[in-house]
Amino acid sequence: MPYSIMLDSGHGGRDPGAVYNGRAEKDDTLALTLAVGEILQDRGLDVLYTRTTDVYESPYQKAMEANESGVDFFLSIHRNSSLQPDTYSGVESLVYRKSGIKYEMAEDINSQLEAVGFINLGVKERPGLVVLRRTRMPAVLVEVGFINSETDNLLFDNNFSDIALAIAEGVLDTLELNHDLPPSPGSYTVQAGAFRNGAYADRLQQELLAQDFPAVTSQENGLYRVTVGTYPTLDEAAAMERRLKRAGYQTVIVNG
Repeated sequence: MPYSIMLDSGHGGRDPGAVYNGRAEKDDTLALTLAVGEILQDRGLDVLYTRTTDVYESPYQKAMEANESGVDFFLSIHRNSSLQPDTYSGVESLVYRKSGIKYEMAEDINSQLEAVGFINLGVKERPGLVVLRRTRMPAVLVEVGFINSETDNLLFDNNFSDIALAIAEGVLDTLELNHDLPPSPGSYTVQAGAFRNGAYADRLQQELLAQDFPAVTSQENGLYRVTVGTYPTLDEAAAMERRLKRAGYQTVIVNG
């Protein structure tokens, strides 16, 4: 029987969430949640949503909806904000308590998003949040960058597909499903790092080459990406990803 997960797009309807220069959190979270859900469905998970359009439900309603559905996991997707623009940058995940599979999933999601290029701000306990306190299943809330950070918004917009895949991969890593991926047509590579400083990318590339990993560095949208190999199927890319993880590297599979 496949795992089931409810995906929650933060805010919605009359509640825009954080707003910056006309950009609303509720729009970013809905687009990203639907993209993550599509990937997880393709990988065999049963995916439910608290919303698929711009409607409002209270956090309590969302928690009750998850409980009534009987899903195995709950993942709420948000974007962060700070009092002053461009003060903070990065991703963080929130859990009721740093224990169990929810904590592992939060760490796995953060690690995958770090490989895309975000600063990893870690996992924090937030027992007061309704969607973490009132849900009966393991629950994680991920803040995908700061909506009032130009750096994070550029990363979000230019790497949207990679970010959706990274969140999905974090979930799959926790459930140990990445070893059992079905073949899929296309071209895939495994990203081992993304840096704004080219010297860091070069250092990682040389380190990987010294261990006989076929690493290359490319530059795109202000980021230096270190990737390993090109593979025609997803399971071949996943095999390389497992090798890299065993060697201690944080990775994400990139399509195309």
